[in-house]
Amino acid sequence: MDKRTFLKTSSVLLSSSLLPRLTACQSQAEPRTNWAGNLTYSTDNLYTPKTVAEVQEVVKKCDKLRPLGTRHSFNQIADSVDNQLSLQNLNKIVSLDRQANTVTVEGGMRYGELCQYLHQNGYALHNLASLPHISVAGACATATHGSGLTNGNLATAVTAIEFVDAAGNTVNLSQQKDGDTFRGAVVGLGSLGVVTKVTLRLQPTFMAKQAVYRNMPMSALADSFETIMGSGYSVSLFTTWQNDIINQVWIKSVVEDSQKPGTLAPEFYGAKLADRNMHPLDDHSAENCTEQMGVPGPWFERLPHFKMGFTPSSGKELQSEYFVPVENAYKALLAINSLGAKITPLLFVSEVRTIAADTLWMSPCYGQTCVAFHFTWKPDWASVQKVLPQIEAQLAPFNARPHWGKLFTMPPSVLQGRIQKLVEFKRMMRQYDPDEKFRNAFINNALFSNT
Repeated sequence: MDKRTFLKTSSVLLSSSLLPRLTACQSQAEPRTNWAGNLTYSTDNLYTPKTVAEVQEVVKKCDKLRPLGTRHSFNQIADSVDNQLSLQNLNKIVSLDRQANTVTVEGGMRYGELCQYLHQNGYALHNLASLPHISVAGACATATHGSGLTNGNLATAVTAIEFVDAAGNTVNLSQQKDGDTFRGAVVGLGSLGVVTKVTLRLQPTFMAKQAVYRNMPMSALADSFETIMGSGYSVSLFTTWQNDIINQVWIKSVVEDSQKPGTLAPEFYGAKLADRNMHPLDDHSAENCTEQMGVPGPWFERLPHFKMGFTPSSGKELQSEYFVPVENAYKALLAINSLGAKITPLLFVSEVRTIAADTLWMSPCYGQTCVAFHFTWKPDWASVQKVLPQIEAQLAPFNARPHWGKLFTMPPSVLQGRIQKLVEFKRMMRQYDPDEKFRNAFINNALFSNT
């Protein structure tokens, strides 16, 4: 992917060939870039329908179209040289089913708004990503995740989906009725259709707390990786790959009785308890981070790293992430650490998390509990592009897979060889999109190229 110049403004021209009532191609006040500003989209044709019927009309009229979420992908997975469709106006809660313990939302709903509603009604989701700003449909379509040895990625909460296929028909699939077809469609990469509704499994609301420990020797993970990563409901390790140190350990735990806050251990595997709230970057203010120091709070105010009301970024950045089977976690950690001298100068910080196995065809955690190695890079794509192949080579013995929405250089033939259900997924693509309407350069390269 070529690094594009960050644009301050752009406009989208009204197409005279479209029905006037469609909110297609309206002038956009926001820049036509992704969230980080490293990618300028290749088209100014952005559709923002307000109803499912309008989504269907847009899909029928466009020969080529890509769904666009909250623009948090760092690569070209949502890009198009022709047309994009955003569900930003389909962002409502459709229904709360107290008998089935599920909630149905429109595809543009963001987790931050949904979580507050659920908590007020006595419910919680099983997991959240670092950022609560992302949309439900976009996060599930790319298998975006939170953390926890027994917590699946966000898509594993899905029990039913509705999407508009290439013919403009609404397709409804459920976990209960549609088996393999459902499991193939949930992590759909925007390649089966436009997801307009998602139904999520719920659990009772709960309180949580988090504590941060600083400067844990990396060697502590040699014999205790799974014990350390299982020491809380969700655990994250932050490192800059210097001095064989894990800079910070974030432990998020369920609070059984919020009226009796427990004491925090002063040490954790050689790491010292932080004496103040921390940002994952040691030298950054923790103002935009969720509360720490063992202070109890609602689950949705502790499981993410960043607060909904703040900008969750150190500025422009790039991101990459690779998934490795958890049994190879420490070996993979050492393999990456051997490149520390090359990685560190280009890096803001790395995060290490675990994600439970699932049965979703295109999920990197299909059939295997994984450890994820995440890299938040400085915005220097020319240099990052040179070090990524070296990281991928170090992780090759462990059959690492990249995050669908982040930057990687893995040859398509290698990636395809690591996707167990790729043949079946391609069959679904042909079923719901026989004329390749939803395919773009990214999908064609990643899933169909022979190189």
